[in-house]
Amino acid sequence: MVLELKNIEKSFGQKHVLCGVSFCAEGGRAFGLLGRNGAGKTTTIRVLMNVFPADGGEVLIDGRPIDHSRIGIGYLPEERGLYPKKPIIDQLVYFAQLKGMSRSDAVRSVDAWLHKLGMAEYRNKRLDTLSKGNQQKIQLITALAHDPDMVILDEPFSGLDPVNAMLLKNVVKEQIGKGKIVLFSSHQMGYIEEFCDSIAILSEGRVAIGGDLESIKRTYPRDRLVIRTQQPQPILEAYGDACTVGEHGVLMLRMASPEDKRAVMASLAERFEIDEVRVHEPSLNDIFVEYAKEQ
Repeated sequence: MVLELKNIEKSFGQKHVLCGVSFCAEGGRAFGLLGRNGAGKTTTIRVLMNVFPADGGEVLIDGRPIDHSRIGIGYLPEERGLYPKKPIIDQLVYFAQLKGMSRSDAVRSVDAWLHKLGMAEYRNKRLDTLSKGNQQKIQLITALAHDPDMVILDEPFSGLDPVNAMLLKNVVKEQIGKGKIVLFSSHQMGYIEEFCDSIAILSEGRVAIGGDLESIKRTYPRDRLVIRTQQPQPILEAYGDACTVGEHGVLMLRMASPEDKRAVMASLAERFEIDEVRVHEPSLNDIFVEYAKEQ
């Protein structure tokens, strides 16, 4: 299954929020929709989910206009929307039924997810008796219990401790493995970089850069080396201004040309005590800052 947004336009009054947004996300791969606050991410998601229509452009599945009556979408919003005073089982089954499940199927699916996420003991508890992290897992069940074709996760790791974050990672990998479209929206670049094959960075309602993440990284000059060593001073003295100390104490060595890579790496290994040397690639955080900073 392939999702395409083509030239999506959306205005609210005089404010032009989306200005020709286009990107493509494939089933079995995770896609990262990124941007600073106000860049248009939430509006894009709402158009995709048919919360309101676009003023122009198309949302396509496998080349045809999306039929929301046939394509199931699971949505984990950044702002949580469950009922704090209601028993967990009641509202989870209710939301699953809203997505078209029978009550009996909804109960079976919800119970299976409660067990999977280690939440079975809270089945009949009120939501407001749970910790923030456990409330997040209950919200996640509302997005997945009806076995959607597409999963949209808005800041999914917010409020999760490392153990629960690992649990969510496994769930996300499982959904990707089933061939579903998984769309992330997050400011936590480490998670996006871990999961997403493709990205689109929005800035002022436009796609500032998008496509395959590794291909984007490859467009950057490969003229710097990252060096890890317990003895940095001799290297710093040998290379002068071309070598600087980067984050976490690693050395960054700028070469005259990317073609010098093999010779410089061999020289480093021969002359100095080094633990690691590799070509520097920009992180997703570096790319995000470059393309979103002008907003």
